[in-house]
Amino acid sequence: MKAIKNIAVLTSGGDAPGMNAGIRAVVRTGIYNDLNVFGIRRGYDGLVKGEIVPMDAKSVANIIQRGGTMLKTARSEEFKTYEGRKQAYENIQKLGIDALIVIGGDGTFTGASKFIEEFDIPIIGMPGTIDNDLAGTDFTIGYDTAINTVVDAVDKIRDTAESHDRVFVIEVMGRDSGLIALRSGISTGAEAVLIPELNVDYDAIMKRLDKSRKNKSSRIIIVAEGDKEGGEVVADKIKENFPHYDVRLSILGHIQRGGRPSCMDRVLASRLGVASVEGLLQGRRGEMAGLICGQVQFTPFNKAIKHIDKINENLTRIVEILSL
Repeated sequence: MKAIKNIAVLTSGGDAPGMNAGIRAVVRTGIYNDLNVFGIRRGYDGLVKGEIVPMDAKSVANIIQRGGTMLKTARSEEFKTYEGRKQAYENIQKLGIDALIVIGGDGTFTGASKFIEEFDIPIIGMPGTIDNDLAGTDFTIGYDTAINTVVDAVDKIRDTAESHDRVFVIEVMGRDSGLIALRSGISTGAEAVLIPELNVDYDAIMKRLDKSRKNKSSRIIIVAEGDKEGGEVVADKIKENFPHYDVRLSILGHIQRGGRPSCMDRVLASRLGVASVEGLLQGRRGEMAGLICGQVQFTPFNKAIKHIDKINENLTRIVEILSL
């Protein structure tokens, strides 16, 4: 096995709070192990276009508390082609880069798997996505910050809902996963949580709203954007059933991606950044570093990218019990 002397790190897919902490950990762990470290700007697109810069300890100073990603991120149609991947490989060959660390989600790891298969380059992944929908880790980088952002926003909205006796339908991110909606729904006391993994029982929701109208001055419905019908349709259906209710729709949108990462996300990203570099030096490749039951574990890319489509039934049961 060829000794690793030069590594590079990139962020790909949607940005997530804590990515900068992960970049910082990779760079400083690499330097600690006498490696030369490079940063690839704009993800796989930058890899294809040769946007690769050397990094040192100073280049990642004062970034651990910042949201987003200092290396930027972008989608790359070119990297999806063999010609694009060949150009990317030639770019890292010119700089003598021996291995990569990629921070992102399933699309990032799918691209990494193809790159390994074709060009035999060692790659380790770090789970950076606010959706928390990757297998092989209890939590992904950015998830904790995202749900705390939702909770903060919903708490503020409830103040207005209480003041005006309103029903608020709040749409949160989660096109393929309802984990943001589910956990934030429990922590904000939502009357109902609608997620893409489960069929919507509108009759049950309407009965719940009707039952609560005498003893509650506000009602909150959390809807994941990936739900079959979305927040707007849900709000319209409530208006049809309860024309006397003052129903409002609030779409939180991209505020959930931004902001200072929480302590949990900073520590998680730091631990996984260190583990990723050490994993490469131990000869690992084609695996994602994750945290399971408090311990770092590595999961092959092909298993990590299988979305978690089975929701913890205990969480949905808690929503129903506590919505009385």
